[in-house]
Amino acid sequence: MKKHLIIGACAFALGAGSMAYVSQQAQATAKPRAETYRMLELFGDVLELAEKQYVVEVDDKKLIEAALEGMLSSLDPHSGYLAPAGFDDMQETTRGEYGGLGIEITSEDGVVKIVSPMDGTPADRAGLKPGDYITAVNGQSVLGMPVSEAVKQMRGKPGEKVTLSIAREKSDPFDVTLVREVIKQRVVTSRMEGDYGYVRLSTFNEKATEETIAAIKDLKAKNPKMKGLVFDLRRNPGGLLDQAVGVADIFLDGGEVVSQRGRDARDIERYNARPGDLLEGLPVVVLVDNGSASAAEIVAGALQDRKRAEVVGLTSFGKGSVQTVIPLRGGQDGAVKLTTARYYTPSGKSIQRTGIEPDLEVAATREQAELIANKAFQFSEASLRNSLDAEEGKERRAAHTPAEAPPESFDEKKDFQLARAIDVLKNGSVMATPKLPKPQPKMAGVVPKTGTTPKK
Repeated sequence: MKKHLIIGACAFALGAGSMAYVSQQAQATAKPRAETYRMLELFGDVLELAEKQYVVEVDDKKLIEAALEGMLSSLDPHSGYLAPAGFDDMQETTRGEYGGLGIEITSEDGVVKIVSPMDGTPADRAGLKPGDYITAVNGQSVLGMPVSEAVKQMRGKPGEKVTLSIAREKSDPFDVTLVREVIKQRVVTSRMEGDYGYVRLSTFNEKATEETIAAIKDLKAKNPKMKGLVFDLRRNPGGLLDQAVGVADIFLDGGEVVSQRGRDARDIERYNARPGDLLEGLPVVVLVDNGSASAAEIVAGALQDRKRAEVVGLTSFGKGSVQTVIPLRGGQDGAVKLTTARYYTPSGKSIQRTGIEPDLEVAATREQAELIANKAFQFSEASLRNSLDAEEGKERRAAHTPAEAPPESFDEKKDFQLARAIDVLKNGSVMATPKLPKPQPKMAGVVPKTGTTPKK
């Protein structure tokens, strides 16, 4: 509610300011405003044509909702219109319990794309991966469908089967049948890895801070000689800003966590940690990959910038923009989800598109190392067609051979990134950790034109 009041106050202030300058700006603004009114009239004309001349009777409400979604989603991949049912779904998701398959999705050029499957859900158990495309649900194409509508197709009564058609890079299309469940997200899992604690946070819903604190306290109580902690944020698609600040606060002894900056350069809001480090200075390594997005990147960036933790894994997704959800008529007409600012780490770096680069880059598998070496196969915020730029013009790192990947002798059924994170804790820092030989992944082959012989 506080957020909505701030938004309303800002809108009122802008309105008052424009009234004060109306006489000076009348000629300058009249033409653009007249053009806006003309285009709105055009919209009404097109709607009327569809009502009267389309081959079958149309639903005005659906047409207008689709127009609203198209208008907002053209701004960037994360802005959009939420119809009342979609707004309710979003609220259920942030509360951490709902019926569905357990997939975080986005839209790219009208195609539904998986950002991350959620731990312990049907999607996770079926082996769905970040970057997979969902082309159909129960045989019905979702190409060109708004994300909110695609979500509606996948949610439903628990116990019912849902068949997803999946397209994956370097694989033939395939179908996978899942059974809907009541998704009770396991936000936090924890255990000991020898002398070191391990805590995994799968999403930033309303329980994230509370459950992370409980897990760390439990590890400390049962293992008073614990030497350090691995904090796993891989495949964490993000969530609530206040929970990102709360989780970072667990590790920091005061100081800035993140700032957000809007259109006006003076519009800066800073979020700070409170005094008190729950781990009392024990060393921390944060694990990230290209499925770590938004709130996960805020935490990783804050701990990295503040020298509280070192980051191991792969460059994160790069979703560094702020979405404000503005209910319409108290939610009766749904809500607008609008990108209103960018996130910045404590050192002033934008997360948007570029992501958080690890202190030690480690591919999870040898196959993944090959994918990173081939730009065409990378999935990140920067790969989305109309994603917001990074403001300062920085670009995400191009295709390259990662610093490390599992050697041939490593059993890839085990977690190589976790093993290297523990190595960093044992050696005291990334700098002091002996490096492995750089992998030599194969580059993607060039498909020859018809009638030609490939060069050898």
